[in-house]
Amino acid sequence: MKDLLLITPPFTQLNTPYPATAYLKGFLNTKDISAFQMDLGIEVILELFSKKTFTNLFDLAIKNQSIVTDNCQRIYTLKDNYLQPLDAVILFLQGKNQTLARQICTTNFLPQASRFNQLEDMDWAFGEMGMQDKAKHLATLYLEDLSDFIIECIDPNFGFSRYAERLGQSANAFDELYNSLQNKPTVIDEITLSILNKRLKTVSPKLVCFSVPFPGNLYSAFRSAQFIKANYPDIKIAIGGGFPNTELREVSDTRVFDFFDFITLDDGELPVELLHKAVNAANQNKDLYKQEYKRTFVLENGIVSYKNNTTKPDYKQLQVGTPDYSDLLLEDYISVIEIANPMHSLWSDGRWNKLTMAHGCYWGKCTFCDISLDYIKIYEPIAASLLVDRMEQLIAQTGENGFHFVDEAAPPALMKALALEILKRQLTVTWWTNIRFEKNFTQDLCYLLKASGCIAVSGGLEVASDRLLKLIDKGVTVQQVAQVTRNFTQANIMVHSYLMYGYPTQTEQETIDSLEMVRQLFQLGIIQSGFWHQFALTAHSPIGKNPSDYGVTPHYKSISFANNDIDFTDNTGIDHSQFSYGLKKSLFNFMHGIGFDMDLQDWFDFTVPQTTIAPFYIEDCLNTETILNTKPTAKIVWLGHLPLVEERTKIKKGFTNYLLDLTFHDKTETLQLTLNKPEGEWLLNTLELLKPSSGKTLSFSTLKKDFETNLENFELFWFSKSLQKLRDFGLLIL
Repeated sequence: MKDLLLITPPFTQLNTPYPATAYLKGFLNTKDISAFQMDLGIEVILELFSKKTFTNLFDLAIKNQSIVTDNCQRIYTLKDNYLQPLDAVILFLQGKNQTLARQICTTNFLPQASRFNQLEDMDWAFGEMGMQDKAKHLATLYLEDLSDFIIECIDPNFGFSRYAERLGQSANAFDELYNSLQNKPTVIDEITLSILNKRLKTVSPKLVCFSVPFPGNLYSAFRSAQFIKANYPDIKIAIGGGFPNTELREVSDTRVFDFFDFITLDDGELPVELLHKAVNAANQNKDLYKQEYKRTFVLENGIVSYKNNTTKPDYKQLQVGTPDYSDLLLEDYISVIEIANPMHSLWSDGRWNKLTMAHGCYWGKCTFCDISLDYIKIYEPIAASLLVDRMEQLIAQTGENGFHFVDEAAPPALMKALALEILKRQLTVTWWTNIRFEKNFTQDLCYLLKASGCIAVSGGLEVASDRLLKLIDKGVTVQQVAQVTRNFTQANIMVHSYLMYGYPTQTEQETIDSLEMVRQLFQLGIIQSGFWHQFALTAHSPIGKNPSDYGVTPHYKSISFANNDIDFTDNTGIDHSQFSYGLKKSLFNFMHGIGFDMDLQDWFDFTVPQTTIAPFYIEDCLNTETILNTKPTAKIVWLGHLPLVEERTKIKKGFTNYLLDLTFHDKTETLQLTLNKPEGEWLLNTLELLKPSSGKTLSFSTLKKDFETNLENFELFWFSKSLQKLRDFGLLIL
């Protein structure tokens, strides 16, 4: 028996757990509150995509006469070919049957329907993929064929990473979702509720907490809560997470509380702790509504009431504990590769431990972002030493050395400290995160991050227009983005860019000019992946709060349930959606190194203006000269090995010079330097101190002072050709 059952409802990710319940369980451990967690999504997927279940689905489709298209008729005709390898393919995607890759990659092993049509144009992509990745991609297409069959013949709301998402998107009123819940449970509902029922019987919780990050999780959360209310009326039910935090801040429809007893907002630690206390008090016949609550909606006397009556402050990040992934079926998640792009695969391939470097966003100014909400507004970094402590704990618990830092925007200073701490402890980890493309990401910092295990970053270029970036208050310029992405790329760190079109006052000319900027960035190879999304007006952003200041006219609706996305009219009168297909088609080609020579007009089926951007604009941004200078406060780090040393003398014009020949080795190359003995001995002693394992970080001014204790003219030595060569071997200025 557990006090709490924490649930992520279907569906989020197939390859790794969404971290919210692990974060909460880690916190509850610090309070000695017993909890069990489950990811209903992966459990339902594994039950659904099994030979046993799909045999029944094929029979059901025939019984209901629901096969309509030629594509699904083909799948049904080949049903034996789809069923026979299904369990083996799932095992392969779980990493338990790797030899099957050779079979999958052979012709005619997997049956093929419409999802495989794209293969005719993708031979170039397979040339860049290893056998395992190619097999994962083919296996993913095979599962997507079966997914198409489910959508047409069994349940039109199905999706691998979402379910009935439409019902949760901009659902200002509860009516449509409520009416759907009055219908008979679907086949997928029945699988979900069967698994949930078994867990409820074994855990016997007093309180069930659903974490709902996205609209695609909402329906299943409500359906599950409905089941609990009907069959386990003594259990109290709460809902929190990303969707309630952004969408349910103005909920007033009392019918919502036919399903849930509590809705919590923002950071969940203290609200859930107080809910646990309130439920225990209610079990002792104390008034449930007279207890302390933190940012919690309840139904009191037939009215939706917001309770925030505790004086306790939220917990600091150092107090919330280490995420706890126990109970989750870590060995059973499946890795998929939907498209042949290495950056996109990070979201769907492989198991990642999720951590956060800093709560909130250190920038917190972007006008399209929900910066008024606590999860962005309240910025609180975590000390690097504590962060790496948590990484080591998760490695010990999960056996996984991969980390996805799920920050709004990871701060460069903390990333530097994290990297140094990882190197100090000599950990072998792989990690990636989201950033701002800001100037502090110097070439040397990027090399440091790479040395610590960073393999990729994602960040928002948004609209590649300096005028619009200023309106967005992004704090970057196109030139700066180009230089920073070049720095990451040269350090062999992949770069993914979020791109936006349709920002208020954006003209057609600016859209095409932005596309030209993006084309040049990809052609130069300094961005490897990207995604275009159309601007959306949200209620909690600066634009949403003051739309007239940004040239948009909102169309408000009566709110009784969800409120985030707002319909609006752009005062320019431009239909930005017409650009969607062309932008995305061109980007798909750019990501795979093709289409750079095409006229931008060729991507669109309507007339667009010619770009005004010079053809070598981005290249010129990268060719600006940098001044040879080192700040006195700059930290100096040595990532290389100590050299082999040979001493020799050189006599010239009657003078004897004592020299040191230094031979440096890195993983691939060798560097030989010759220095005067005094400078060489100083360098040898200093390099040992500059290694991260020393636990010290020495500044440029400290090195200068130490050098000039016995020697002269540090700048002449520091900026010499020999020392500049050493910078390519791991001497970093941070």
